[in-house]
Amino acid sequence: MHQNPSMADIKVIIPAFNEGDSITKVIEEVPDFVSEIIVVNNNSTDDTFEKAKKAGATVLTETRKGYGHACLCGLHYIDKRSKTPDIVVFIDGDYSDYPEDMEKVVAPILNENIDFVVGARKKELREPGAMTPQQVFGNWLATFLMRLFFAAKYTDLGPFRAIKYKKLKELQMEDKTYGWTVEMQLKALRKKLTYKEVPVRYKKRIGVSKVSGTVKGTIFAGVKILGWIFKYSIR
Repeated sequence: MHQNPSMADIKVIIPAFNEGDSITKVIEEVPDFVSEIIVVNNNSTDDTFEKAKKAGATVLTETRKGYGHACLCGLHYIDKRSKTPDIVVFIDGDYSDYPEDMEKVVAPILNENIDFVVGARKKELREPGAMTPQQVFGNWLATFLMRLFFAAKYTDLGPFRAIKYKKLKELQMEDKTYGWTVEMQLKALRKKLTYKEVPVRYKKRIGVSKVSGTVKGTIFAGVKILGWIFKYSIR
């Protein structure tokens, strides 16, 4: 039985650090079935806050820099609502993902009762140059190690993902920076959540990546990701 996405309460969290050039586009292309778009302005120095607000999003401010800090801020806001959602979707604010693919990302949860879905940035669906060589290698290494240590079936650490709200709470997420995505995937394995990847399109982001766009960001992200994997492998 195929369930219409509008029949579920779906909220979207968008971490955003200096995404003033792209955030309006992302918000405008989020499907109408989403009940609330939550942009977490992560200490931006540009007009991200103003543009997100004007585009109709709920805008929160998290002054502590870090992807995980921003995601946790959005999640804390949801936790305090009188009515919590069925599904939470995470998508980046740089317009590299296609928000209209969201129906495809939530479909396995709605139609197959899957707990957790990762949007996998398959090579054949990626715009040339959309992922840097270090991103491609990092994804390959991380997913290879997860297959080796945990018999996981992941092929990507893609940030575009959907998860049942109740299952997300069970994971007790804690990473404050670049390890957020891999932490979620590892904890999903540990908690024996059902999971699935769906192929999604991916294009060149607007602006410069705060992670893969700098040597420091690339190294720090790599250390965080590998740290989480090895932490779980020795438990």
